[in-house]
Order: sequence, then C-alpha cells, then structure tokens
Amino acid sequence: MAKVFIGVAWPYANGPIHLGHVAGSLLPPDIFARYHRMQGNEVLMVSGSDQHGTPITVTAEKKGVAPKQIAEKFHKINSKAISDLGISFDLYFETSHENHKKVVQDFFTRLLEREFIYKKVMLSPYCSNCDKFLPDRYVEGECPHCDYSNARGDQCDDCGRTLDPEELIAPVCKFCSSQPEMKETEHFFFKLSAFQKDLENYVADKDYWRHNTKNFTKNWLESGLRDRAITRDITWGVEIPLEGYDDKRIYVWFEAVMGYFSTSKEWARRRGEEDKWKDFWQDEACKHYYFLGKDNIPFHTIIWPAILMGYGDLNLPYDVPANEYLKWGGEQFSKSRGISIAVPDVLKKYDPDQVRYYLSINMPELRDADFTLEDFIRRNNDELVSTLGNFVHRALSFTHKNYGEVPKVKELSQQDKEALEKIETQVTEISEYIERCEFKKAMKSLMELAHFGNRYFDARAPWALLKENREECGTALHVCLRIVKALCIGMYPFLPFSTEKLWVMLGYEDDVSSRTWEEAKTDIPSGQSLARPQPLFKKLDIIEAPEKIEPEKAKEEEAMGVDALDLKIGLIEEIEDHPDAEKLYVMKVDFGNEKRQLVAGLKTYYSKEEMQDRKIVVVMNLKPAKLRGIESRGMLLAAEDKSGTVSLLTPLSDEDIGVKVTGRGLETMVPRKQISFSEFQKIKLRVGTIIEEDKTDMGDKKSGVEGGVSSALSGTQIAIYLAEGKEEVIPLVTESGGFISLHKPVANGAEIK
Repeated sequence: MAKVFIGVAWPYANGPIHLGHVAGSLLPPDIFARYHRMQGNEVLMVSGSDQHGTPITVTAEKKGVAPKQIAEKFHKINSKAISDLGISFDLYFETSHENHKKVVQDFFTRLLEREFIYKKVMLSPYCSNCDKFLPDRYVEGECPHCDYSNARGDQCDDCGRTLDPEELIAPVCKFCSSQPEMKETEHFFFKLSAFQKDLENYVADKDYWRHNTKNFTKNWLESGLRDRAITRDITWGVEIPLEGYDDKRIYVWFEAVMGYFSTSKEWARRRGEEDKWKDFWQDEACKHYYFLGKDNIPFHTIIWPAILMGYGDLNLPYDVPANEYLKWGGEQFSKSRGISIAVPDVLKKYDPDQVRYYLSINMPELRDADFTLEDFIRRNNDELVSTLGNFVHRALSFTHKNYGEVPKVKELSQQDKEALEKIETQVTEISEYIERCEFKKAMKSLMELAHFGNRYFDARAPWALLKENREECGTALHVCLRIVKALCIGMYPFLPFSTEKLWVMLGYEDDVSSRTWEEAKTDIPSGQSLARPQPLFKKLDIIEAPEKIEPEKAKEEEAMGVDALDLKIGLIEEIEDHPDAEKLYVMKVDFGNEKRQLVAGLKTYYSKEEMQDRKIVVVMNLKPAKLRGIESRGMLLAAEDKSGTVSLLTPLSDEDIGVKVTGRGLETMVPRKQISFSEFQKIKLRVGTIIEEDKTDMGDKKSGVEGGVSSALSGTQIAIYLAEGKEEVIPLVTESGGFISLHKPVANGAEIK
C-alpha cells in the first residue's frame, strides 16, 4: 500500500468559489484521490480557506466590516459548496485557526534561527491620500514584462510573473487611484537566493512535470532567485513571534503554503493520532502532489520547496500538475475581475455530476478552455445522456424486464470475448491516464467504453436473441452488465453521485467507493437481483445562464455605463518622451476652452510624428494620477486586439475640438463628476465593423445598432458600447451624431481601454 499526499491550492475567502476554481484545482485532485483510495492507497487530501490574503481585506474595507467577518462568512459558504460538489477532502481547514498560526510561527522561528530569515529596510508603496502603506494587492498598474494593464503589485495574472509594486508601470492605489510613493520601512526577508543550487538540483529530474510547470520553474531559476520580504505593514494576519512588531504581520504568500502542513497536523490531532502526519511528511516513500492553477506554480515549485528545505526533514513536492485557465468568453474566471460563476448558484440549477462531467471532459490541462452554456448543455445531452446514460439504461432495463437478475453465462461468442478484452484494455488505459494526472484523456477513454457498449448492444441485438435463444441472450446481457460495472467503477472518481445510484441498480448492497479499482475488470455475480433501473441523467434545455458576476459586483456594474463618462475630442498639440519611463509619452492636449497634460504608454505602438496634431477621444473625468512622477489629467482611448495591435480612437468625420462624445441615445445623461480607473474598466467598450442591414460584426457575434446605420458606411470600424441587457449595441457618437472610428484596423471585438 502506497501513501499519497494531495495538497490543493487555497482559495481566498473573499467570495464564493467559482467554476474556475473547480476546473483548475478542486476537481482534478478529487478524481485523483478517489482513484487512489480505490487502489487501496492511503491518501491524505487537504486544503482550506486562505483567510489572510489581501483580497479579504479589500472586500472588508469596501463593505466597512472586519476582515474576520468576511473570511468566516465565505469559509462557511465555500465549505458547503465544496461538499455539495462532492470534493472529498480529509480536512478543509482555515488559516485563521490558532493551530495554523502556531505552525507558521514555528516555521518563522526555525528559519530565523537557521539564518534563512533576516531584517532589512525596504521601499514599500505608501499612499499619502489614504495615509497608509499599501499591501502589494492594493497597488495596480501595467506589467513591465507583458504590458498587461491590470497587473497587481504581487503578480500579473496575464503572464503569471510575480512582481514587486515598484516594478509596475504607472502604479495607482486600488482605492483612491492616486499614485503611491515609495517609502522606507523595515521588514523580514526570506533568503530565497540561498536555495538556488538546491532547487536546480531538485527540479533536474522532474521530466514528468507538465510543460507549463517546467517552463515557469525554469524561467524563475534562470532569472536568478531574489530574497523576498515576508512581512508587511498590516494588522490582519499571523503575528510575528517577536516583540516590537505589533503593527506588522507575516505576509500571506509566505504563510498560506504552510497550510498544507498545518492542516495535516490538525487532521492527525482530530483523529486522536497526534503523530499520524509523520506518515505523510517524513516517510520518503510518500509522494506529494499539489493541484493548482498556473498562476500559483512558482509558489509550489520554488518558494514552498525552499521553505521546506530550510525547515528540514519534510517531504518535497513530487509533482505539481498545474492547470491552465478556464475562461468565459475568452476571459479568465476571476473574482477580482468580476468574472465569476459561483458554485452555489450553479448547483441550484444543475446536478453536481453534470458539472463534474463537463469540467472533466473540458478540463484546461494543457491549454486554456472556454466554458459556454451551449457547449455544457450539448455535451450533457449528447454525451452524458445519449451515450453513457443511454447504454446503461438500455442494458439494465432490458435485463431487468426479461430476467430480473444478472443472467448466467453459457458459451461466449467471439464478440463476447472481444467485449471482455475491451473492458480489460480500457480500464488499464484509464488507470494509466489517471496515474499521470491526464484526467481529460481518462474521461474520453471512459466514454469510448460507453460508445463500445452501445455498439455491442446493437450488434448482439438482445431483442432478437430473446426470441431465438434465451441462454445466448442472457450471456450477451451478462457481458453488457460487465461493461456497466466497469463503467460504474471507472466513472466513480469523476461522477460519484451517479455511480453510487448505478451501483445499487446493479444489485449491490454496499457502496461503490468501498470496492477496489481492479474490480472493474472482474465478473458480476450471476443470479444477483437487479433493482428497478432509473435514468441516471436528465436532458437540459437552453435556459438562462447563472450570473457570471457576483451579486455585489453586478450591482456596481448596473450603476456604471458609458453615460458616466465625460468624453471629449482633443487635439495633441505637443508630445515628448517621459523623462523617467521608456514606454510613456507626455502630451499637451487642446480641448478648445482648456488644455490638459496627459501621460500615455503608447511609445511601443506610435511614433511622436504619428501622434502629433492628431484628434483623439479623452476621458476627462478620470481621477488625476501621477505616472512616474508626472501628473496625468485624463486618459486617451485606444483599442487593442489579441494580436497586440493598438489603434487610437478618432472622430470619423471632421469635428471641432472640445466636442462631447457619448453613446447614441444617451446625449441627455449627465456624467459623473469623477471616476476611478477600476470603475472605468467596468464599462464595456469594443470595436465593431458596420455590415449590411444595420448591423455590426463583433468578431464572435453580429448585433443590431441602436438607431440604425447607413449602408454607405459598410466596412467601417466604429467604437461601440455594450449595455447590459440590451440586444443592440450603442455606437459612440459626437454631439453632431458623427461616429468614432479607429486610426488603423484592429480585430473586431477588440477592447477599448
């Protein structure tokens, strides 16, 4: 019997878990754990709520409540959602627990004694407007590596690199949108650089790691490891176990990974076996697997192994099968971005195994995957119902009606023998896929066995055999039930709720979870009574999708439209290079009755000559911000498509400077006095091409245009606003009704920002 430890990435307790969590880091380890338990292996699978992350404090400050209140609320909600989905943790813990704090403080003390932690004065972002130091996630700006505009001070979600706030281009405070200044403050640092060689040796033989895991890790090591601050000027988190640091806490990136160890110790304590954790952490034969999304890779292949090496005598990760992203309409599921289909909402509409099946067959293992309601319903109806459910119900119903029990086997035909061989080879193949954490392939292999079952049933035609030779018919049906049994055991790790029901229909009185994996290849007892079969799965109709944005976010979204913007046509009068930033321009823009200074990151895309004397569209009521020391009083609008092409917005016809721009039909609306950059991001502005019949081509769909459009403009790209709940798109127009177009072509559907 082998021992397997499974660590699952800890979701922030700042909102309900969403489908991205399930596809990325919750469902894969559950499949793996259930399979290994059936193999007779000793499994410990742990995770919990990350309750000290800055997303919790951000949510708490917005709602005016204590972080603990938010953390406890969503820990309870998410624990139930995880249970309802059938994720079989041995313990789902929480980082605010006293026993977790004790473990973290023990790690801190031991690493300090071994001189892997030291003190140093560092520069940290300080917002004079908010009068406080800002944790990394309170700072947002442009990623210096990939130019993603919404990178955080700790990490860029687009390219996956970890960051420090001072690396961001044009950083702003998340709350007031002013530019923070860097001030000195003393903190404790983890000596990550001391583990460079040890980590290089550690990953040298990890050829079995996934491509993305190896690449992320390799890039980090090749860049050279840097020591990292492990404390912050905050009061929510694990206290530093030294006197004189009451206003500082151990930072979440350092302490959260220790939850794998603290939860293991807590699991052992609750079992009444205080030292049981040692079986999984100090037995070198125990393999450690960590399941997570790709943005968490370096924390589990670099930082956590380094911490374990520094602490000593604990097992290192054996494999880190990180998944890519599950996306909705091409955008990553993310609570912080407001793109979220919450699991509790999904389970109000759909059965958990319907969700588990779709996310298994569409799992983002090697590349990003898109979730669409249409594909979800199609796969449920065409595959889960019409293939798997159909075969199982045909076999059971016909046998139950005509025999009432598992028929006896007489002489096997060549077809029967081939069917039994198919079970053997298919179950072995599925096992190999799961062992390698290739769950999508395993599910496809299972569905191939279901397809084969349907073909075998049709070929043997028991309805005809019953009239000609009842014994041969019974033999064929016995083989069908062997396939059903194999499917039931093989599907159990993926679809635990449905297979438990199916197991009872096959006449068994125990639980399928109590059986071994190898029993998928064994016979089913002749004469065993069959329970009355019921359909395992139900067909779905096209119905309204669950909200993809959390309720709190949705309310904010409804209150923020293009009418909140004060947009005007301006003329670039002067343009110079920013003295302290390679990618920024500093411009003087004339609006007729006033002139303003704007700072924009367009040097990569436009020369000064291309921009000089050009008419542009500017957001006038954006909160002023300092970009690398120079104030910007507004923001020009440009479109960017997925290929990286950037194009300035400009009036289609000759317009006077200072002219207002708004959405057609919204000219009487009054813009807000001032908006933040994060508020602006909620407004959906896109590019579409006018086509015949008063429509625009948005790339992924075609939509009618509010107020219609002349066929003479066919082929023209224009800027449009996508209003919530409205079928037609709203074009951006000037006071005279002129459209806003693009300086150069971009892909339809490109985002305007």
